Amino acid sequence: MFLDLRTIFITGALTCFIIGLMQFATFATRRFSRSPIWWGASSLCIGAGLLGTALRDEIPDWLSIQFANTVLLAGCLLLLTGIRHFAGKNLYWFGFGSALVAIWVLLSILPGAQGYPKRVLIFSTAMALCDAAIVREAIRLARVEKLRSAWLLAMLFAPTVVIYGARSLIAALDRVGTELFASGSASVGWLAGTGVAFIILRGQALLLLAAERSNEALATLAQRDPLTGAMNRSGLEEWLARQSGGGQQAGQPASILLVDIDHFKQLNDTLGHAAGDEILRLFTRAVRGQLRSSDILARQGGDEFAVVLPGIGADEAVRVAERIRSAFREAARGLAPPPPTLSIGVAEVDLRGRSLEALLAEADEALYRAKRLGRDRVQVRIAPTAA
Repeated sequence: MFLDLRTIFITGALTCFIIGLMQFATFATRRFSRSPIWWGASSLCIGAGLLGTALRDEIPDWLSIQFANTVLLAGCLLLLTGIRHFAGKNLYWFGFGSALVAIWVLLSILPGAQGYPKRVLIFSTAMALCDAAIVREAIRLARVEKLRSAWLLAMLFAPTVVIYGARSLIAALDRVGTELFASGSASVGWLAGTGVAFIILRGQALLLLAAERSNEALATLAQRDPLTGAMNRSGLEEWLARQSGGGQQAGQPASILLVDIDHFKQLNDTLGHAAGDEILRLFTRAVRGQLRSSDILARQGGDEFAVVLPGIGADEAVRVAERIRSAFREAARGLAPPPPTLSIGVAEVDLRGRSLEALLAEADEALYRAKRLGRDRVQVRIAPTAA
């Protein structure tokens, strides 16, 4: 079946304009960063480039060749820029501008039918490199932020790297003919139709990427204490439910540390709430330096924190607690005297089928004893003996 190439390009252009407007509308919801602006501008550029290409032989060559191909590459580069911005990376405007100037100049010095194979080689190579860079950035996003939609984005760009690469090779062998809209170019039509389908899918994948990051951020806000960044009580309860349901740590020994900053209310009243907030942040930084990636730090309210140590018994948990106490003492050395200290209760527990209140109650017994004995110390819960 023969597909009319001009119709495909015009359809692709209209599709890109619609996708671009959708991406701008996504930004207007104020739920996302500025990345959808880059993606929307990218879609509009690609649409303009496809429309200019569709009108080849109907409008001047400088519009249908130099401008159309340069703006197509600009659309690809804007997409790459948007993904880099989404990932929090630097934007290379000099390289962006230099690539566009270079492509315009190279296309300008290769006019007419005789220059067509070289123009295809130059443009296809540039697009293959740009799409390859997008695949790399998408894979990095997927690995660093664990975004599943980033893997989808990489899979949608990988085929066009191959297609552009193959077209570059064919052009280098001078087997692409001398014009784009040659009669009987059915294979080119099918490739163009496939490209339009990829454009539509990519636009949706980008919106999925933004939505997934937004949902992850909302979930994090719901489970994190905004002041310290530690997990909040709700987050700890959800984590515990996962363990009870057969999580990675199910069936292993575990310990809970219940930590209280001694005389915190007095420090807060004396030094002010801003100083109190800084003490809480300083505490969480000191604790994180002593924990493994699998350990959990959660703020229970006020100056009380819980630390869950999966796979660790009471003896090792006491050593961790002493390291935390020493690290906090060292970190608080520069504060106004007397520097704050910690009281810590330790309990070895079984995480399976236990409510958070029951687990914390065991460590709270040891914490109460630490306070009663004079504070600034670690105490272990004494297991009840059989009668």
